[in-house]
Amino acid sequence: MRNFNYSAIQEKKWDSEVLSLVAAIYKEAGKQELYLKQHPDELDKLVEIAKIQSTEASNAIEGIITTSTRIRQLVQEKTTPKNRDEQEIAGYRDVLGIIHESFDAIPISQNYILQLHKIMYSHMNNPLAGRTKNVQNYISATYPDGHSEILFTPLAPYETPEALDKLCSEYNQVIGNFELDPLIAIPVFVHDFLCIHPFNDGNGRMSRLLTTLLLYRSGFYVGKYISLEAKIAKNKDLYYETLAASQQGWHEGKDDPVPFIKYLLGTILSAYKDFEDRYSLVEIKRSALDMVRLASMNRIGRFSKQDIRELCPSLSISSVEGALRKLVDSGELKREGLGKNTYYYRLT
Repeated sequence: MRNFNYSAIQEKKWDSEVLSLVAAIYKEAGKQELYLKQHPDELDKLVEIAKIQSTEASNAIEGIITTSTRIRQLVQEKTTPKNRDEQEIAGYRDVLGIIHESFDAIPISQNYILQLHKIMYSHMNNPLAGRTKNVQNYISATYPDGHSEILFTPLAPYETPEALDKLCSEYNQVIGNFELDPLIAIPVFVHDFLCIHPFNDGNGRMSRLLTTLLLYRSGFYVGKYISLEAKIAKNKDLYYETLAASQQGWHEGKDDPVPFIKYLLGTILSAYKDFEDRYSLVEIKRSALDMVRLASMNRIGRFSKQDIRELCPSLSISSVEGALRKLVDSGELKREGLGKNTYYYRLT
C-alpha cells in the first residue's frame, strides 16, 4: 500500500513560485480579516452568492445540473428536489452549509468524512452513502473519436479504509505539531484523497468540500465569500491536467504534488483577489451608477449583467439594469446581444 509521510514533505525545497503564492495568500488573508471588521454587513451579502455558485459549479463539473433558477431555490431551501440531479445538488448544499456553520467542530477523520458523504446523499436512496467503495474505480478520459483511456488507477477497495485513516492521521500530525504550513498540507491532502478515490461516487465533490473545510479550519475563509468551486469549474481542464501530472508515480511514492499545489494555491489567491475587488465596491458609500461603473472597470473583455450583480450584491436587479442602461447611453459601455445572451464591453 502507498505510504503517507507528511513529515518528510517539510524537507522538500520549494521553488520561488510556490513560496510566492503562499506569502501572497497570507497577505491577502490578513487584509480580508481587516475588511470583514470594517464592513461585515455589506460583505455578508456575498455569502449567499458564493453558496449558490459553489453548489452549482461543483455539481456541474460532474455533469449534475439544473436551471439557475432551480439552483437558487434549492440553495435557499425554497423548494424540494424534483429529480436525481436536484437530490444530489440538495445534498451538496447541506454539507456545504454544515461546513460553513460548524467547521471548527468537524475533525479531519475517516469517520467524519464518511458522515459528510452520507449527508451528501441524504436526499436519495444510495446504499453506499457514507461507505467506502466496494468495487475498483478508475480515472479515465474519453476522446472525441469515442475511445476511452485509463489515466490512473486508484487504490483497491480493500486498501481504502486503512489509507483514509493514515491520510487523516498524517495530516493531523503535521498540522497539530506545526510541522508543515497548511497551505502546503491542504493541497497535498486533497491530491492524496483524489488518488485514493475512496467512494464509488462523489469523490470530486467531496474533495472540493474538504478543501473548503481544511481551509476554514486553518483560518482561510475566502471560500465563504468567493466560490472556489466556480473558479475550478472555469479552469476545469487545468485542474485535471495538474492533477494528472501530480498522480504520476503516486503508488510508488514517486509522485510530484507540486503541479497540483501550484494550481490550488493559484485558485485560492485568485479568490482573494476577487474578494478585494468586491470590497472596493462597498468600502465607500457610492451611488448605484458609480458602483456599476467601478465594477465594469474590474472586468476584462465582455461581461454580463449577472457578472455585475455578483460584484454588487447590495444592489437590486433593477438598479443594476438602470445603471448599465445609463452607461450604454453615455457611451462608456457597448451592449451586444439580446435577452440572456446580452453582453457588455467597456469603450472608455
